[in-house]
Amino acid sequence: MSRIEILKTYKLYIGGQFPRTESGRYYALTNKKNETLANVCLSSRKDFRNAVVAARGAFGGWSGRSAFNRSQILYRIAEMLEGRKAQFIEELVLQGESKAQAEKEVLNSIDRLVYYAGWCDKYQQLFGSVNPVASSHFNFSVPESMGVISILAPEKPSLLGLVSLIAPCIAGGNTCVVLASEKLPLCAITFAEVLSTSDLPGGVVNILTGTSKELHAHFSNHMDVNAVVYAREEAQEQKTIAENASLNVKRCFMWNKDWFKDESQNPYLIMDLQEIKTTWHPIEHIGTGGAKY
Repeated sequence: MSRIEILKTYKLYIGGQFPRTESGRYYALTNKKNETLANVCLSSRKDFRNAVVAARGAFGGWSGRSAFNRSQILYRIAEMLEGRKAQFIEELVLQGESKAQAEKEVLNSIDRLVYYAGWCDKYQQLFGSVNPVASSHFNFSVPESMGVISILAPEKPSLLGLVSLIAPCIAGGNTCVVLASEKLPLCAITFAEVLSTSDLPGGVVNILTGTSKELHAHFSNHMDVNAVVYAREEAQEQKTIAENASLNVKRCFMWNKDWFKDESQNPYLIMDLQEIKTTWHPIEHIGTGGAKY
């Protein structure tokens, strides 16, 4: 008897779980031969709001972890992706990429995670400072994580673009809600499976699938989102996002880069999603008798 293949169900990734969209909607993903590859969840505003709640709930614990521990987890994500690279290459090929291009994208994605894992416990030293003041105080300026970041990942490269935006965000202690590529979404949910088995707490990264046309306004006007990163090329969407971001003075970034180039990975992307906090601390003087004053 011939065996019927069990096809994979591609769901959302919210709060460490894999729910279907609350709307029940989906769109059919097809290949170049117009063959259906999968039914992909069409996320709604409610899905986005649920994801923001999950991201906010995870922020305190994630930002409070040591930089070294965040580094360990990013490196673990890279390890898990390395172990499943054949699956990701296969999915990219299934969606129309050449074998060589797919392999290049997956390997770059692994290397990018390792790159940002190395920065987790270093960027604060590089960008922090001890400031000169004219009083008997120490004055420190240090980067601190901003909060919940909404991210609209590029359509292509679908995996490398996704990884290149998530990695600097969570390396800096932020949590995020990400809209994956609409045309090439398969790797996004498979990457969520990697995240869920990599010691990353639920809610730190939340991945939605659907259309930017429907969701970009919600990504930029939600009052509990601290910054929005847009990595696509629609001029009208960029305009809407910039206008909506002003409603609660959230930061707004347009990261349009060639994600295959080395210049697209740097600690300044971590710093875009940081706030500089300054602390004053009085200097304790010790007298000859050992008394502090």
